[in-house]
Amino acid sequence: MLYDILRGGDTPFFMKIVAYTTQGCFYCDQLKELFRRANIEYESIAIDDSNRENFNKQFPRATGYPYVVIDDKHIGGLVETAKFLVENKLITRPKNERT
Repeated sequence: MLYDILRGGDTPFFMKIVAYTTQGCFYCDQLKELFRRANIEYESIAIDDSNRENFNKQFPRATGYPYVVIDDKHIGGLVETAKFLVENKLITRPKNERT
C-alpha cells in the first residue's frame, strides 16, 4: 500500500512513504524492521543494476541505502528516517535511549 494511515489525535492523516533499498543491506533491513514495529506501511523499491542509473539521476544527493522519501520530501537513510519519525511523534525512543 502506498499510503500509510497514522493516527494523530482524533484525525487520521496520510503519508506516502517510499523506501529505496538494496538486497543484502543491513541498514535496509533495520529500516524495514523499524516500519514493521511502528506498524507503518510504505512502498519498498529494490534498487539493482537494472534501475540504479535512474535512481542516481532522480536522487543525485543520495549517498547510500536505504534512501527514504516521505510525501516527496527527501529524508535520507535509516538514522534520518528514525529522527524524522521521532520528531513528528510517529514513534517514540526506547526508554533506555532517552536523555
